[in-house]
Amino acid sequence: MTYDEIKNTLLAIDDAALRLEMVMDIGNQMESVPSGAVCNEIVGCASHVEICRCGNQFFGIADSAVVRGIVAIIISMVNGKSPDEIKQMDLIGMFNALNINIGAGRLNGVNSMIRFLQNL
Repeated sequence: MTYDEIKNTLLAIDDAALRLEMVMDIGNQMESVPSGAVCNEIVGCASHVEICRCGNQFFGIADSAVVRGIVAIIISMVNGKSPDEIKQMDLIGMFNALNINIGAGRLNGVNSMIRFLQNL
């Protein structure tokens, strides 16, 4: 799913619990990491998270269903973009616009993923 599709889907759901279920469903749709992709573990996440890159295509790995969905959402924001394009993006604003109640611990992980992407 593209970021815009994800945003439209999530904002159409009024119930916070159902929105989190949708985040998990989005994570289940994430593409597998192809061989040859370069993967980096994201420090600062409570769960094990890796963001992988093959050119300007991004992939992710996470050991939690909710976090896998969050990774898929963040990847949808940057997929196909160059490092210079990513640096110019307001990824935090884009993520916050989704209105997902994920708690402080997971938000720290989101910030760590975003920092990693903006420092490619």
